[in-house]
Amino acid sequence: MKAIKIIFRFLLVGIILMLSAGLHAQDPMEVASNVYKKVILDNEKVRVYEVEFAPGDVAPWHSLGEHVGYVVSGGKMELTVKGEEPMVVDVNTGEAMYMPAITHMVKNVGATTVKMIVTEMKSTQKIMKGESSSMEKDPDM
Repeated sequence: MKAIKIIFRFLLVGIILMLSAGLHAQDPMEVASNVYKKVILDNEKVRVYEVEFAPGDVAPWHSLGEHVGYVVSGGKMELTVKGEEPMVVDVNTGEAMYMPAITHMVKNVGATTVKMIVTEMKSTQKIMKGESSSMEKDPDM
């Protein structure tokens, strides 16, 4: 049961991580206009941004690609993964987690504002297909 809670905690981060990169039809940065978002970095490799869910805020159904999240301020969130029952999980300040692609919705059901830093990897498919980076081209590395 504890392992399941840990897995769902990781899934929750995916909900909060409002990412886009051509892996889905809509831009999650625009889906939940009530959720505060601040883009920190956006280039051809990654998009890094801060999301903030005040108590009661909801991010409706959206899909995310592969991403990493860091919890700046934790709280209690309700996560609904497509095809599964909703679950309530605590996200703890200082947690960081990797998430694969996911379709979900999320709601802050706690009394505190939840803040996260989200990093979406845009170039994962290129790397997997064997395209090399400038670092990989250096034979001395």
